[in-house]
Amino acid sequence: MAFTLPDLPYSHDALEAAGMSRETLEYHHDKHHNAYVTKLNELVAGTEWDGKSLEDIVKGTYQKGAVAQNGIFNNASQHWNHAQFWEMMGPNSHAMPSELEAAIKDSFGSVDDFKKKFTEAGVGQFGSGWAWLVKNADGGLEVTKTENGVNPLCFGQTALLGCDVWEHSYYIDFRNARPKYLENFLDKLVNWENVASRL
Repeated sequence: MAFTLPDLPYSHDALEAAGMSRETLEYHHDKHHNAYVTKLNELVAGTEWDGKSLEDIVKGTYQKGAVAQNGIFNNASQHWNHAQFWEMMGPNSHAMPSELEAAIKDSFGSVDDFKKKFTEAGVGQFGSGWAWLVKNADGGLEVTKTENGVNPLCFGQTALLGCDVWEHSYYIDFRNARPKYLENFLDKLVNWENVASRL
């Protein structure tokens, strides 16, 4: 069964007041994400990965230690990453649920300290990639960063929150100001109820 581009869980202009324009979502979702889905379907057709779940393809094609990942992995992982990314944002200001706030304070000391670490991870990711809040196998939370399309599935972690720091995610709205994009993401775009549901 072919993979399909998921609909956005909100309209293209729903995030404009929070700092992500209609133009960004039209390019990022309708063009970039769609290109990953189209290429993935093309690459897996007739291979051992044809008919497998997206998660199985990501975990099964990731090559630990490789300087560059293979095409199937790159497109599968970016499809998975973006499908999560759209759900992790929302048009309304969401209060952080108490369970999530307690877990963040337990792991980072305070919500502000977590946000600082997350922003630093995203800013410090050289080139393209992602910043993540993950839950490790022991239940502890950690801020990580990954290059290109690599994601927490590759390391047996649960992705609670991810922020795309490829330039196409922020250049229309923030030009080259990646720190401002990350700060705005955390303060105005994150759907904390969705993040909490992943705990």
